[in-house]
Amino acid sequence: MELIINPTLNEIKKAAKALRDGHLVAFPTETVYGLGADATNKEAVSRIYSVKARPPDHPLIVHISSINLLNEWATDIPEFAMMLARKFWPGPMTLILKRKNLAKDFITGGQSSVGIRIPSDPIAQSLLKEFEKSGGFGIAAPSANRFGEVSSTTASSIVENLGSYLTTQDLVLDGGQCKIGIESTIIDCTRMKSHILRPGAVTIKMIEKITDVEIKNTNSLEIRVSGSFGVHYAPKARVILDQTPKPGDGLIALSNVLTPRGVIRLASPENEDEFARILYSSLQEGDNLKLAKVIVMQPTNNGISFAIRERLSRAAGIQQSIDL
Repeated sequence: MELIINPTLNEIKKAAKALRDGHLVAFPTETVYGLGADATNKEAVSRIYSVKARPPDHPLIVHISSINLLNEWATDIPEFAMMLARKFWPGPMTLILKRKNLAKDFITGGQSSVGIRIPSDPIAQSLLKEFEKSGGFGIAAPSANRFGEVSSTTASSIVENLGSYLTTQDLVLDGGQCKIGIESTIIDCTRMKSHILRPGAVTIKMIEKITDVEIKNTNSLEIRVSGSFGVHYAPKARVILDQTPKPGDGLIALSNVLTPRGVIRLASPENEDEFARILYSSLQEGDNLKLAKVIVMQPTNNGISFAIRERLSRAAGIQQSIDL
C-alpha cells in the first residue's frame, strides 16, 4: 500500500491508472473516505468486499464526476430525482435509481436498483475525471473501513485499520480530514415519491424544498442500502447514549456539557456540524485509549443532528425507527 499525501495531478493520474489496472484506491470525499475500485471490474470490486469483510449481497455506491454520466448507470429517472441531482450534486447525497445493464449484480447486490453519487471533494472530483478520461465509467466506493466498524474520516485511520489487507499496488490518497464526517443521505427514487433511506447532511427540510419526501424505517427496508444493518458504525468500545458517565468512561458531548471528574473527554464540539465532523475520529480515539465505554450526549435538534443520532443508535446497537 502506498500513501500519497496531498496528491498532485500526476499522482492522481497514477491513482486513476491503478484503478483501471484493477487495484484499489482509497480517497477522500466530503463525507468519509471511500475505498474505490473500477465499478465495471468484477474482480476489483470483489476485492473491496474481501478487504472490508462486507456481505456479498450488500450493494455499493457508484461515484461519478457529473450528471452527464448518470444515464450510463440508470434508467427511467423521474423528474424529481433530476431536480434533486441538479440542486445537491456535487454533494453528500446518493440517489437510488433503476439500474441499466452497466450496473451488474456484483455492484447492486442482485437488486434492480443502483446507488449513484457525485462527491464534491476536489481530490475525489479530480480522480473521477482522470479515471473517466482513461475510459472508466464510475468508481464503486463504500466507506474505507472494515464492515460495520467506524468509518474513516482521515487517511491515517485507513492505514491503521485496512493497511494489512491492502497490497503494495493499492493506493491511499490523503486529503486531510473530511469536511462533513458522516455518510451521504440516501434517497430512494425508484417510486412515485422520494424516500430517505439514510439521513445525512442533505436534510429532510432541504429535500422538502425540492420535492415531496418521506422517511423510511431503515429496520424494514425493501431496498438494501449501505449502513442499514442493526449494528453499524461501531467502535470496539461500548457506546452508551445520553447517560451520566462514570470515572474511566470516555465522553463525547457539546462543549457546554461539563466533564465529570475522572471522565476522559474525547471531544467537545462547539456545534452540530463540528459534532458530525469529529464523531468517528473521536470514537476511534476511545479505542486507541482502550476504553471500555464511551458515553455520547446526543445533539437534540433535527437537521444534521438527526443523522448523527441515527448513526449513534446503530453504533450503540439500538434498533429504532428513524421516523421524525
